[in-house]
Amino acid sequence: MRFRKTKRQMISAVDTAWLHMDSPTNLAVITGVISFSKPLDFERLIATMDARLLTYRRFRQRVHEPLIGPACWEDDPYFDIANHIHAISLPEPANHEVLQAFVSELMSRPLDYSRPLWDFYYVDNYEEGSALVCRMHHSLADGIALVQVLLSTADMEPDAPWPEPPESPYEGLSPLARLFVPAVIATRKMRQSLNDTRHLVYESFENFLDVEKRRSLAKLGMSGSLALGKLLLMLPDRKTVLKGNCSVPKKAVWTKAISVDEVKAIGHAMDSTVNDVLLTVMTGALRRYMEIHQDQVDGVNVRAIIPVNLRPPGEIRQLGNQFGLVFLSLPIGIEDPVRRLKIMKKRMDQIKSTPEAVVAFGILNFMGMSPGKVEDLIRYIFGLKGSMVVTNVPGPRRPLYLAGEMITGLMFWVPTPANLGLGISIISYSGEVAVGVATDKGIIPDPETIVAAFDDEFELLRSHLRSSHEAGVQKSQPGQERETDEIELKVSDDETGDDINEQVDILADEQDVDSSEDAGDQPGRCQAMTKKGTRCKNRALPGLRYCRVHNR
Repeated sequence: MRFRKTKRQMISAVDTAWLHMDSPTNLAVITGVISFSKPLDFERLIATMDARLLTYRRFRQRVHEPLIGPACWEDDPYFDIANHIHAISLPEPANHEVLQAFVSELMSRPLDYSRPLWDFYYVDNYEEGSALVCRMHHSLADGIALVQVLLSTADMEPDAPWPEPPESPYEGLSPLARLFVPAVIATRKMRQSLNDTRHLVYESFENFLDVEKRRSLAKLGMSGSLALGKLLLMLPDRKTVLKGNCSVPKKAVWTKAISVDEVKAIGHAMDSTVNDVLLTVMTGALRRYMEIHQDQVDGVNVRAIIPVNLRPPGEIRQLGNQFGLVFLSLPIGIEDPVRRLKIMKKRMDQIKSTPEAVVAFGILNFMGMSPGKVEDLIRYIFGLKGSMVVTNVPGPRRPLYLAGEMITGLMFWVPTPANLGLGISIISYSGEVAVGVATDKGIIPDPETIVAAFDDEFELLRSHLRSSHEAGVQKSQPGQERETDEIELKVSDDETGDDINEQVDILADEQDVDSSEDAGDQPGRCQAMTKKGTRCKNRALPGLRYCRVHNR
């Protein structure tokens, strides 16, 4: 440990907003778990983080908040990496459940604001191998950036050499030359600032003269105003067992890994993405949880807040938060998983084309520049309009190695700001995907029930796909009759709690009726009558008399 002269830089408005979202009942801390099949060399782990993680200056800085003026990052004069990476052992049997309990305990514990806002815990006896539990404050950066930064400390090969300590900018210079290094750096920064200013002025004149650009900007401004109006006028989310007043204790659980190829196969058969499938399965799991706790589910929609990455593609070179937020209405009221998937895809497609994420990013900027009372009000509004946070981070597609050992699994949880008590995280790694659930113990004391229901819902959706293949159901071709799976459902996205099940049933009946009165007499056809009094033309489920619509 050495004493260093402190240097300060102002914290951005968005990062300040996340800094102030920290509260005893809802910490703004991102938590992750990296698992290994073997124990790590602890000294090599320290050396790796020292050489690679600390190249990002933010991990050596602490928060300074003066009585007057904006918050700043300042170099910690007493920084010692040993204060941030701890070695521990779990109590026996040191299995998955014990690690979940340890992570849950950490989620209830605030970080030390007198030091840089991150902590790692190396667990040397997790099952047959080990694990690394990482905690990083959201004000450092968003989840996508922090996961990428953390994975950048790993190697592509198992036999990679020990990391070399970072080179000093003064390496190889004579004592006289070192005196001029600060002046050279300052000159370069001044030149860069002038170039940036010149580019900004040039682009401003270019935008003024370019009629098409002016029209595009005007259109964006109009759509942004509409999105802002939608966010502000949105009614509070429905009160369910998933909402309540948060307390200090938290619980963290996660699912077993699922093959990405298997999820893709389901998505391909249903013309949907991996995200569509996983969100559909989780929505079904939440429906089951609400039913277990005797909550109303018919016709119910529950809103999830979804972070949207606003960074340009490429390597993360700068920390900080660069994401917006959108609201997604989860169709809890749809029991049938195939219909639920169709509706989920439709709603996901709709929010992809809106500027809501950019507008929400602007609101977060405004929060960071506002007095505390205004911040509290905006935070309260976000918490009022949603019930949970759902986020997805794509991980590397091939295995990585940290400190010489292969990473066998990844999991993380984002914080749930305001008064939200449920966070759902999706992360993929090396051909597998896992889902994490973090809850407030006072609102959802048994998140393991949601995980078990997730497994059941995924198996149900998989069995539907298997049954369709066994029955020879394929996508409709020109001139062929259209099957139920290919119906384009025109379902209302009204979020006030209308009975969507009834709407879908009516639409399915209207689109599936056959003008022939004896259509139901054909072999393999459904024997039910539609609401119009005609025979259903759908195929019956294997071994049954009725189709999927009427079998209920």
